[in-house]
Amino acid sequence: MKDQVTKASGKLGVLMPGLGAVATTMIAGVEAIKKGLAQPVGSITQMGNIRLGKRTENRYPKIKEFVSLADLNDIVFGGWDVYNDNVYEAASKAKVLEPGILNSVKPELERVKPMRAVFDKSYVRNLDGNHVKTGTTKYDLALQLMKDIQDFKESNDCSRLVMVWCGSTERYIETADVHQTIDSFEAGLRNNDPLISPSMIYAYAAITMGVPFANGAPNLTCDIPALIALAKEENIPIAGKDFKTGQTLMKTILAPGLEARALGIHGWFSTNILGNRDGLVLDDPDNFKTKEVSKLGVLEDILKPNERPELYGDLYHKIRINYYPPHGDNKESWDNIDIFGWMGYPMQIKINFLCRDSILAAPIVLDLALFMDLSKRAGMSGIQEWLSFYFKSPQTAPGLRPEHDIFKQQIKLQNTLRHMMGEDLITHLGLDYYQELVETL
Repeated sequence: MKDQVTKASGKLGVLMPGLGAVATTMIAGVEAIKKGLAQPVGSITQMGNIRLGKRTENRYPKIKEFVSLADLNDIVFGGWDVYNDNVYEAASKAKVLEPGILNSVKPELERVKPMRAVFDKSYVRNLDGNHVKTGTTKYDLALQLMKDIQDFKESNDCSRLVMVWCGSTERYIETADVHQTIDSFEAGLRNNDPLISPSMIYAYAAITMGVPFANGAPNLTCDIPALIALAKEENIPIAGKDFKTGQTLMKTILAPGLEARALGIHGWFSTNILGNRDGLVLDDPDNFKTKEVSKLGVLEDILKPNERPELYGDLYHKIRINYYPPHGDNKESWDNIDIFGWMGYPMQIKINFLCRDSILAAPIVLDLALFMDLSKRAGMSGIQEWLSFYFKSPQTAPGLRPEHDIFKQQIKLQNTLRHMMGEDLITHLGLDYYQELVETL
């Protein structure tokens, strides 16, 4: 496969629907890193290493030195938003980063101005967009997005593009007839079907234009049958969904450890307080349900209660999210975990995670943009499950349960990179180091 991976030459355009706290934090961070003012902490593509061959070979190159990824100096940013603030203005209002660092990259941020967004208030009732597209049908809106994509590519002299959804969580909907085939979906666009969301229109436009698409929110988007089929037909990578940042990140780290030690769990109560636009949107019950469904499946898929009923069959899992404006982007989560051990004796674990949501999400957006671009250059198309590492609710092939264990996800990601470059996959078996000794006994 190594010979199939084309080099990352030329400019890469990274397009983001939703230039809010997450997207602007990522853009500002990249610009600061390029000036030597910050480090890309949390970015696997920039700071991660990968082991190659046997442990005795001591080969641990940086991932960005092992595979051909776009250089940060070759990235051009763009996007859409329901407000017309440029990235500097939007980042200043989000108040994630300090004014000093923002001012150090102010000219670069001011150059990134949002295009008019596709917006449907029925999907995000707590927002009022004033910088939005108009059209007779949703198909008209999709055509306008396609023109935006083409114009951006030409005006910025980009050789390649990727799109990462950084917009708000849309209200909860389930797969319907309009989502089943490409024909039914396109008919729905022309007929303004209410079950076609803005995020789906962006995904359709991206895939149609040959642009890889990753979904960073829990919305039903590129995981509908019609868009999965379109991605395969057009040979375009897709991935999702919902960036794995705060509380769920901790669950995918801790739950595998408890499961590995065969420790039982009676209950796991999780609650959050957060402000900013994300908290405001999730204050609506319909939008919260979309997030809740995304977060609830994590423990069940890791612990598999049906297979281990004596340990997890009575697990009670509760999630709460509360809008609290004073916290802004500084999300705080509490977890109370009631576990039991030898002979059923009870114990407790309590976690108070004071995180910064956009600080955790920004490197995910960067990594997804670079890895999705790599996927396309490697000739990979359709669902990119190897990128599950970055998502709360990883998209998988129909009928296949997702893998939520972050350590297994990391192995899958790294082995995919090794496979791309013709290196041996690593199983961590290790018997070859001792086999000679075993045979002599």
